[in-house]
Amino acid sequence: MRPDLIATRERLLARQTQATAEMAESIRIARSAAGAHTWLRTSFDEAQAAADDPALAARPLAGLAVSVKDLFDIAGQPTPAGSRVLAEAPAAASDSAAVARLKAAGGVVMGRTNMSEFAFSGVGTNPHYGTPGNPADPATPRIPGGSSSGAAVSVATGAAFIGLGSDTGGSIRIPAALCGIVGFKNTARLTPAEGALPLSTTLDTVSAMTRSVRDAILAHEILSGRTVARSALPLSGYRLAVARTTMLDGLDVTVAAAFERALATLRRAGAAIEEIGLETIRDLGSLQTLGGFTAAESYAWHRELLERHGDGYDPRVRFRIERGAAMKAWEYLDLFRARREWIARVEQALQGFDAVLSPTVPIVAPPIADVAPANGAGAAQDEARDKEFFRVNALLLRNTSVVNMLDGCALSIPCHARGELPVGLMIWHGPLRDDTVLNIGLRAQDVLAGRSGAA
Repeated sequence: MRPDLIATRERLLARQTQATAEMAESIRIARSAAGAHTWLRTSFDEAQAAADDPALAARPLAGLAVSVKDLFDIAGQPTPAGSRVLAEAPAAASDSAAVARLKAAGGVVMGRTNMSEFAFSGVGTNPHYGTPGNPADPATPRIPGGSSSGAAVSVATGAAFIGLGSDTGGSIRIPAALCGIVGFKNTARLTPAEGALPLSTTLDTVSAMTRSVRDAILAHEILSGRTVARSALPLSGYRLAVARTTMLDGLDVTVAAAFERALATLRRAGAAIEEIGLETIRDLGSLQTLGGFTAAESYAWHRELLERHGDGYDPRVRFRIERGAAMKAWEYLDLFRARREWIARVEQALQGFDAVLSPTVPIVAPPIADVAPANGAGAAQDEARDKEFFRVNALLLRNTSVVNMLDGCALSIPCHARGELPVGLMIWHGPLRDDTVLNIGLRAQDVLAGRSGAA
């Protein structure tokens, strides 16, 4: 894997490399077979020229490459959100807040990345533009995870140092886990969503994927406009929980082994880890009836577009958006009340713990062929693929969506062994615990990578 952003920036400062050379390498990777279906629109020539700007050298991102999920506004470009129906939409008049902050910090946008249409899937398939292959297994085309699929692949291949994305139910952490990189979902209110096409205005979170936790901290500081409070507390100074209820159900063999091995490694490094039931998680299903916030809030603005261009939607996406039409106003208002009460119960159960440890997702990335539409091969095959798609999608979203409903923050870091398909360890807690989660993540990544990190 290519060195992370901070290591590359240090090499730039030491004049061991040049921003133009680093950008040329990013573009080479993006154009390679590994980048197939990753990019929906590129600006390689402009990016190469921008990297030569000496004014960027002293900024935090130092003229290095970043990618932008297709739902963020970039001035002069339409914002299709991985769809065909918005492909001819008017160009954005200005950059979204997140893109503007990355540019101001010296990041150079090299292109817009592929995604699940309208961000409505944790699987990452896109029938309109193709599905990026997971770089962790070149021999078998596997799903990258979604909805920030192209953003994850851009980082995992080494093309981009930061992949700007969004997380409504896990769309940062799911692809990060499946592709073997780092994904941080901050408390939603800390980063601005202006200029990003919404899925759920209640749950959407603007955040990013990187190749290390220290890069994730830098990306978060830029996107949030705040400084993360660093702690010298050793790993043994934190009290950690493992939620045994629901989040460990149905783990596949690879995930189960990697998760238990990670816990054992952290314990040997001094981590105090306690198993808890956290039974309140089981109540989450009652908050997701009729599709929950995502279906209701997406249908509110999609309904007119569906009337005019419904046939242009991915049928799987259209089905889930249209579920929102069944939710009544009183049910929507009751959902907010029920969520507040559920958050209070979870926070009460987590009192005294600094963070919770869970597998990010319960399975490794399945082959694309298992979940992609059968493309006219027959109604029976299409039905079987659809059934498998929705089964996989529900599994991928199960653990991560807990944090979104909690209005919390979570970090996914790789915890698999060399030669295994990627597995993510999720470190999470409730709202505004971001700095603690990131500091624990720094220590944990070092320990799992065989570096010291315990002190």
